[in-house]
Amino acid sequence: MSLYAIGDLHLHFQSVLKAPGQLRDPAWRNHEERFRKNCAALVRPGDTLVLVGDHSWGRSLAECEKDLEYIMALPGKKVLLRGNHDMFWDVKKTAALNRQFEGKLFFLQNNYFGCGDFALVGTKGYTFEGPFYLDRRGKIKGWDQAEAEHAEKLVEREVERLRASLKAARQDGYRRFILFLHYPPTNILQKRSAFTDLAEAYGVDKVVYAHCHGQARFHDSLEGTVRGVEYRLVSGDYLLWKPERIL
Repeated sequence: MSLYAIGDLHLHFQSVLKAPGQLRDPAWRNHEERFRKNCAALVRPGDTLVLVGDHSWGRSLAECEKDLEYIMALPGKKVLLRGNHDMFWDVKKTAALNRQFEGKLFFLQNNYFGCGDFALVGTKGYTFEGPFYLDRRGKIKGWDQAEAEHAEKLVEREVERLRASLKAARQDGYRRFILFLHYPPTNILQKRSAFTDLAEAYGVDKVVYAHCHGQARFHDSLEGTVRGVEYRLVSGDYLLWKPERIL
């Protein structure tokens, strides 16, 4: 049994594409078929595939119907994390989504998913991405304080959601954890964050994240092993649509 992950599929079989660059960038050309073929070659029926947010451009469940059908047809057990563009997914309705798609998809939010000895936990996350103010040399000299304070509140909310999921998994006997975020765990100014502190406090083995797509963004956050935790970026265009084996 293996665990794979990838993020930022940005499917739009029914909805209007919101990012024209997705059409121009060669990395995205026919990405749905390339990804489908890579999954068929790698992922076995007993494996688990975590999709780390931004599944669809659809703004409602009805607009995502064909996108979710595409995901359901992929091999393995599919676990979905909520991304910043997943408008169809209201956090308060996660339990209802899990009932509706039981046996087909698992929506990872305010809960956990057992994968062998590991509990998979996750939430959208958040990190302050600006606006930053630059000097004439392009160095950051400040930022929008109001936006930074708003970001802190969102981070606090997301950390508490993760903490509750980790506590629930620990109470059920799990001692090993893999933590999934859609947003990166740190921004370009940070070496640590509330997310990294939580991962270290719970002895999380790995933190897997997406959102940093487009070559200029691939190295915005932590990579490799930092203070005993392994960090992995799994944005689809970064992986060239080949799911990353996590376990």
